[in-house]
Amino acid sequence: MPRIVLGIEYDGSAFFGWQWQTARRTVQSELETALSKIADEPITIICAGRTDAGVHALEQVVHFDTQAERSMYGWMMGGNTHLPDDIRIIWAQQAVFDFHARYSAIARFYRYVILNRPMKSALLRKQVTWCYQSLDADKMHRAAQYLIGDHDFSSFRAQGCQSKSPCRMMHFIDVYREQEKVIMDISANAFLHHMVRNIAGVLMEIGMDKQPVDWAQELLLIKDRDQGGITAPPDGLYLGGVYYPEHYGITKHPVFDKLPSDAKRFDDRPKV
Repeated sequence: MPRIVLGIEYDGSAFFGWQWQTARRTVQSELETALSKIADEPITIICAGRTDAGVHALEQVVHFDTQAERSMYGWMMGGNTHLPDDIRIIWAQQAVFDFHARYSAIARFYRYVILNRPMKSALLRKQVTWCYQSLDADKMHRAAQYLIGDHDFSSFRAQGCQSKSPCRMMHFIDVYREQEKVIMDISANAFLHHMVRNIAGVLMEIGMDKQPVDWAQELLLIKDRDQGGITAPPDGLYLGGVYYPEHYGITKHPVFDKLPSDAKRFDDRPKV
């Protein structure tokens, strides 16, 4: 049965997250409904990484298996015809080899955007996190470097995180200012529940001079979520892209040029 791969962009502000939920609007349910109409059969999609309520995607990657024969243009344009305005299929291609949107991924990249000015935005109410106190992006960047490498991120995972291991390989975290915005780009082999938002919350406190730069290292070593900072809001969080081995033919986001050549995926595939 052919496997189709899609790149998806969405504004998550009006969704209860990615995963299908009874009587609630989710990205998965909207996509499956639209694609099922094009395929004339039920479609079930698998994503590279589930996003929480209010979280956006610049490029989520999904796949689905189908007996329907449609052109890639047909899947993309037909799907968009049946999708609401806050979701768009931005590319489509047929999978090669044993591609799997989740299990084939080597790394994921998230972007967290903070509007750092005295007043909220009328235009970006749900697309950025607002912080009226001045942020020192240089201090935030220096603090973030303590988190690079293979670590136990217990201090940065949600209390209800269901992952069997708190360990992840953090490839890079870059914090920089673009005029009124402070942006955090972060990549790892996988992420724990609320990990990016918890890291953003810690770095914001450091950026506001409420904590020293080495507080990030202290929390990493403590391995205790109760000692960590606040969980930053979901509004400014975007799934930026997913990196796969080149033989799968998925276009690589330029940010992944920073990855080490020997980067390996986080193996959470069920053992059989």
